[in-house]
Amino acid sequence: MLLFSGGPIFESSIPLSVFGIDRQDAGVPRYRLMVCAGEEGPLRTTGDLELTAPHGLEAVAKAGTVVVPAWRSISRPPPPAALHALRRAHEEGARIIGLCTGAFVLAAAGLLDGRPATTHWMYAPTLAKRYPSVHVDPRELFVDDGDVLTSAGTAAGIDLCLHVVRTDHGADAANALARRLVVPPRRAGGGQERYLDRSLPEEMGGDPLAEVVAWALEHLHEQFDVEALAARAYMSRRTFDRRFRSLTGSAPLQWLITQRVLQAQRLLETSDYSVDEVAGRCGFRSPVALRGHFRRQLGSSPAAYRAAYRARRPDGGQGGRVPGPSAPHGDRTAGPAVSGPGSSGGNGQGPAGGEQGKPDSDLYASVRVPEQSSQRPDADGPGRQPRAGRGGAPGRGPAGSGRGPGVPGQRNRPLG
Repeated sequence: MLLFSGGPIFESSIPLSVFGIDRQDAGVPRYRLMVCAGEEGPLRTTGDLELTAPHGLEAVAKAGTVVVPAWRSISRPPPPAALHALRRAHEEGARIIGLCTGAFVLAAAGLLDGRPATTHWMYAPTLAKRYPSVHVDPRELFVDDGDVLTSAGTAAGIDLCLHVVRTDHGADAANALARRLVVPPRRAGGGQERYLDRSLPEEMGGDPLAEVVAWALEHLHEQFDVEALAARAYMSRRTFDRRFRSLTGSAPLQWLITQRVLQAQRLLETSDYSVDEVAGRCGFRSPVALRGHFRRQLGSSPAAYRAAYRARRPDGGQGGRVPGPSAPHGDRTAGPAVSGPGSSGGNGQGPAGGEQGKPDSDLYASVRVPEQSSQRPDADGPGRQPRAGRGGAPGRGPAGSGRGPGVPGQRNRPLG
């Protein structure tokens, strides 16, 4: 685990909790964790705490897996010595993991060139613009590209670390650890889409495309397509697609669909419009189109989402207003911009919201937490064998060992 000064303590604590505690009594195989300082200490973290790492960069060469939990600033380059140590470890066969803004360290080291990757949705446009050879997907909770893995922001690091345990040692070990951490073994219902907001990416501030994006956000109630946006930008569709992706990290069509779903989510939370009316006010050509995209992104039907959201709010989910049919077309008045995982609802069951009045913690106290049947079976293959001469760290093993045919390039996309 590679620590830098200024990194947030939450992200730094995730690999410590997953890989650094002996839980063999609970059926979780033990990892040998070495915490390394990526620069001269003492290292300061959230709350102005000082940390002292027991190892330096020389220990990185002994690791079978290197985790970079976060980087202090997306606008500042990481220390050259740390980048060299990461490149050297990767060349020697180590698996490299970047949690949240740790992806910027991996990108600076050149380890993400030509690869799919993700990071916190707020920083995905910056990552895509600064490192155009990286295929940034801001929708994913994590991306497994074989020997290089990245996760979205903050708590998504838990999802990725559990995936690593599952890949190394199987589903039973990952489920046992998830119960100890009191988290779901796999998050259901989509990636980062539900957490996105409507604000323009910071990197787009002075770009000519910013005006087109702002116009699109203000006219989501109208039916228009990417061709119309390209025309407003005075660009060909191909040029527009390329420029848009470089600035936002997302294809324009996927971005537009995501924004329409988010607008539908707001209207379901803050209005009494029927689902058919919501579809029209969000630019969908039919309620069927809304239902399909809504379920793919949020893991629930619009009607079930509204019911679950209101059931969890003492005011009935109205957010202090009682809009009706007289509300102006395209109204975007107040209410939560994006609901968190507790309000996303799904089918009203599971870790996000409890189960038929059952306390949330009881969901993790069973003998075994089953995997979702819709998940890819190839992610639960046999674990790697430790590599000789690596100080006992989990090794890479033979090519393809413990992964199955579909895991390199795997996304986290849970099927709700």
